[in-house]
Amino acid sequence: MGFRLKHRHMIDFLFPVALFFVFALSALTLILLSAGIYQSITEASSLQYTARTALAYIGEKIHQNDENGAVYLETFDGCEALVLEQEYDEASYHTYIYTWQGELKELFIRDGVKAGVEDGKTILDVREFSMERISDSLFQFECIDEDERKSSALIGVRSRTDTN
Repeated sequence: MGFRLKHRHMIDFLFPVALFFVFALSALTLILLSAGIYQSITEASSLQYTARTALAYIGEKIHQNDENGAVYLETFDGCEALVLEQEYDEASYHTYIYTWQGELKELFIRDGVKAGVEDGKTILDVREFSMERISDSLFQFECIDEDERKSSALIGVRSRTDTN
């Protein structure tokens, strides 16, 4: 009985090497595609940050102050402004939210104190911001950010006012 000698062929070496390279190439392709998708999603998310943040901020401020007609629109120092009235320690205060020189601003002052649009605190930079009272209980806000992306929101109030 003779022992069989095992002959090694070139294919015995090339097949595992080729399989390794196919696996490595597939893994690299998957990583590159995933990185591209992740980058596009994060860019799209950050691009919408300004407009969505401004609208969410205003919506939250309205809902915090929504009582007895304390939310309305009026002109403040030549700018259209959202006005929120509050009472603290038997004194009346106003919060004005408006745009001035490409900035969405907020000014919190006691009733009767003189202030101008330049005194407000900057919230965000915006290209345009518009406010409109659609009905007694509904406001529409539109924001265009610096990259010309537009967002809008309808915000309802439960209390009503007869002043404006």
